[in-house]
Amino acid sequence: MNEKERAPIEDTHFGAVTVRQDGQDRIAVDGEAIPRVTLERDPAAETDPHIAIGTRDPAHLTMRVDGVEVGLLPAKGRFSRHSYRVDVEYDGAAYRFVPDSIPSSRLTRDGRHLGDFSSDGDETVLAEWREDGEIRPADAAIGYTLASAFGTGAQPMWMMIVDGVSNAIP
Repeated sequence: MNEKERAPIEDTHFGAVTVRQDGQDRIAVDGEAIPRVTLERDPAAETDPHIAIGTRDPAHLTMRVDGVEVGLLPAKGRFSRHSYRVDVEYDGAAYRFVPDSIPSSRLTRDGRHLGDFSSDGDETVLAEWREDGEIRPADAAIGYTLASAFGTGAQPMWMMIVDGVSNAIP
């Protein structure tokens, strides 16, 4: 684990939250009021420098909440915002983390919008919780982990097409 000291993030619901990245090998999130989450990449897996955890291939990723392995399924991340979604199954709930604007991604539990996260795929993660929902400690721990591991936000498909066309024109 990276030994540099990192100031905790102050979450509006759960207080101090610490996000630690160990290169592209491991991410750990913890705090006094949330469960500890780790996300590890198989060291033998090929890495993508554009992804903080190094891969979106679920066969090479292991996520644990309080030491219990959970289901993790990142989509391939190609052309649409939806293709960058990440699904997690934990404690009977289905979480989905998906870009909903250029800078941020939405976290849902069983289809209910919990909050929005912003991160460049580093240890700095910002969470904005919805006021109309019951936010659980695991929601925060999972959201911070996914934001740090995969980054947040994505351009809409039409903008990617325009960028591709404009880059192709001499």
